[in-house]
Amino acid sequence: MKGERDPRSGSLVVIEAGCKTGDIIKKTMEEGLTVPLGSRPSVGAGLWLQGGIGHLARLHGLACDAIIGAVMVSVDSGKVLCIGNVPNEHQPADAVRPENEDDLLWALKGAGTNFGIVISVTFMAHAAPTYLIRNWIIPLDLERLKLIAPFLPRNCSIDGYVFCEDDQLRLGVTMFQANTTELDVEISPSLRNLLGPEMDAKTVNGVELFDTEMYMTKMHGGHGDGKTSSFKRCFFLKDIGDMRLADTLVKMIESRPTPFCYLHLIHGGEAVSDVDADATAFGCRDWEFACVVTAVWPIDQDDTKTALEAVQWVYDVAEKLLPLSVGAYGADLGPDPRDKALAAWAFGPNRTRLAQLKNHLDPGNVLAYTCPFLKTPKQKLVILVTGEHGAGKDYCAGIWASVLSMNATRARAVNISDETKRQYADATSTDLGRLLLDQPYKEEHRLALHEFYKEQLEQRPELPKEHFMELMNNIVDVDVLIITGMREEAPLATYSPLFPDIKMIEVRVQTSKWIRKIRRGCEDDGDDSEAKAAATFTFNNDEKGTDRVKSFAKRHLLPFFHEDLERLASMVPTIPNYPTPVDFRHVLNIVSSPNGQTLCTSLLKTHFAGDWAKVDAIACCEAGGFLLAPALAQQLDKPLIPIRNAGKLPPPVVLVSKSLSHISSLADHYATGQGIEMNTDLVSNGMSVVVVDDVLASGKTLYAVLRLLCEAGARIEDISVMVVAEFPFHGGRGFLQEKGFGRVNIQSLLVFDGK
Repeated sequence: MKGERDPRSGSLVVIEAGCKTGDIIKKTMEEGLTVPLGSRPSVGAGLWLQGGIGHLARLHGLACDAIIGAVMVSVDSGKVLCIGNVPNEHQPADAVRPENEDDLLWALKGAGTNFGIVISVTFMAHAAPTYLIRNWIIPLDLERLKLIAPFLPRNCSIDGYVFCEDDQLRLGVTMFQANTTELDVEISPSLRNLLGPEMDAKTVNGVELFDTEMYMTKMHGGHGDGKTSSFKRCFFLKDIGDMRLADTLVKMIESRPTPFCYLHLIHGGEAVSDVDADATAFGCRDWEFACVVTAVWPIDQDDTKTALEAVQWVYDVAEKLLPLSVGAYGADLGPDPRDKALAAWAFGPNRTRLAQLKNHLDPGNVLAYTCPFLKTPKQKLVILVTGEHGAGKDYCAGIWASVLSMNATRARAVNISDETKRQYADATSTDLGRLLLDQPYKEEHRLALHEFYKEQLEQRPELPKEHFMELMNNIVDVDVLIITGMREEAPLATYSPLFPDIKMIEVRVQTSKWIRKIRRGCEDDGDDSEAKAAATFTFNNDEKGTDRVKSFAKRHLLPFFHEDLERLASMVPTIPNYPTPVDFRHVLNIVSSPNGQTLCTSLLKTHFAGDWAKVDAIACCEAGGFLLAPALAQQLDKPLIPIRNAGKLPPPVVLVSKSLSHISSLADHYATGQGIEMNTDLVSNGMSVVVVDDVLASGKTLYAVLRLLCEAGARIEDISVMVVAEFPFHGGRGFLQEKGFGRVNIQSLLVFDGK
């Protein structure tokens, strides 16, 4: 490790491979300098190349933010590469500047272990501070951290420790104050009121700081004696005071497999969040605390059942915590299959760019044991969860979010009515925490809350859409958003046109009246009447336990992220200005693509929400349906009902009028609408029919088909629809709802934006 002066802006420190954090801090202190590294002296380059969260992070940023240059060896070409600002005397004679130097420097700042063998790193240094350390151990109350954190200056941070000792849940708090001048030893009255008198306080330098960590000296008799082993994973939390998050953290520590497990909360914000998410590879910037979930067991029990259970506990916590977090720390992650889910949350908006760089710089995946870069799903999914009060919608949504998150898909569950509850709590001095989490308390206020919302709705008729738009616009860092608290009779028809590039489905959660009464702790006021609009899926939540809830997610929700859907979408090219001014999506190109017909048939079969064994026939309308439905009917051994333009079938036929489809109405060679027909006696009352077509846009063609089937004898509730591509912008679902066909379940494989 060598230091020198950067004449432009200050001092530089060149750190070569093999250096440890403790050695670096000791050496730089001799020059009156420091680098904002982590809190453990034994950690090496993997820390600062993948982030580096330390006690100076709020003041100077992450360790990777201080990187201004590096020397590395390409694992692809074997060349020595000089990247960024490296002092001349530290540049190897045979080093070359890569063409993608800017991309490499960007990637090194947060994902630097993935792209080559790093020989040295050049850091921007800062003046070495002195630290004032204060400690408290109090009964567990995460709200205190929430109250303290936002008001601390940049040079101050707090660490929180959630642990159990003497059968009591505790909150340990350490405050770090860093100054290069005289330290302020006085503590504010408000802080003293929140935390009480500190256990101790002392002043230390950067080297002595390593020995002040609370978990090393004060928890469980101290973890620094070398008699324990540990396993950690880290998650970034936005709002430590959120009631659901706080409740989850408490439940997780209560479920710890050994007495020594704990949660370490590291303060973020300020300089960490000053950097844009896409400015470096470290894309998780907008967090309040990093939560290090730490499993600890006696070292003499390594490789035993105790150790395995402790490690699994960390991943169990991850399953609950991921949907409530805003990211995961990539520094700990590796080839363990269980880390795949966490890696999906590790780089914020930068996953795609990093994956492309990895393919270019390490095509042979030589560096295979680093944090993996997972492909970002091209199609986002919104799941609208509906059902009666007491059906367990929030419960199911939380489990589905966990299942999806643990399968490398970033998912989050939110309740659209929470904003109304917050406003109600403010207006009535109601306990918001209990209103969100305490079911009996919520039932006490439900009628008053309903009246409060009703008054709001009278003043602002568009309030439901406002709430929905706010949710969708504010939560952009997920692949799946699960929304509960929906009040609309037909939420898909209402909301899908607002975000036409996003796939939306509805899952209706059902339970018996008796179950709802038990869960709510009061008489059930639901009427069990038939819904006016069909949901994509219906889930029966009568059984206890999580097995069926998880199984539903794996069977019906995970397939939306299968690569086969992306393959199918890639077979649909865009034809500009056909007809003018439309950018035409050529859906029928699928049948012209190699294996396209086979793939499409397979997806239509597997994504159907119903039971094919109970389907009596498949109906299709020319021309698109004629190309897609026959292969499916043949594979399922179902009779095919061809629906043709008027005048094409011999009598006797059933005939209805048909308006022009959206595309046909824009084409010059179509002037008027036409009728469609089918032979009689192909459909009878009680028959189950699935309509297969290529596109749903305005819904006019499908409206005619549904009318025709009903004229022929089918019942609305016995008809389902499968289309390959949907264009929600045109409001086809809403049109069909208005025309009385809302109870027809319509599914689409793909969703496309635009007109």
